[in-house]
Amino acid sequence: MPAVSIVPITISALHTLQDIALNAYGDHYLHLWDDGGAWYIEKSFSDAALKSELEDNNAAFFLIYADDELAGFLKLNINKELGNYSSEEALELERIYLTKAASGKGIGRQVLDFTNQFAKDRDKKVIWLKAMDSSHDAIRFYEQNGYVQCGTYRLDFERMKPDYRGMVILKLEL
Repeated sequence: MPAVSIVPITISALHTLQDIALNAYGDHYLHLWDDGGAWYIEKSFSDAALKSELEDNNAAFFLIYADDELAGFLKLNINKELGNYSSEEALELERIYLTKAASGKGIGRQVLDFTNQFAKDRDKKVIWLKAMDSSHDAIRFYEQNGYVQCGTYRLDFERMKPDYRGMVILKLEL
């Protein structure tokens, strides 16, 4: 298993974040879109979009390195309510994006361990996330790590192929 380091980032690393986001997203998600992902990439990974997210005090971004090579990134929303859990009690794991080369090597499990500790350090009661209902491997990965399904969600992105708009909500009670 590679040695993993998870490093907090700020606005100064915007272009490093943008590069790894585009690489990891391109490795896994372009098939979801009628336009090859162009609309979503502009919406989510443009300089302006990433700058806005990096400046959000509720968002925590981290670069993920495996054996000193950039492998992906993590985005957490520190205070994000879920059902009966208040924003003070709940943390959303919004994104773990790893490149295809980094996938399946145990890196994701270490990122989840990091996320669990991050949440515990902030006295959170639950970590939650949304996963695409068509991403059976991702759902299985989260369930193997203690997450349970607790709801569904549907994306309303017009350019996304309809078969891929379904999401499941998973949570891990701490």
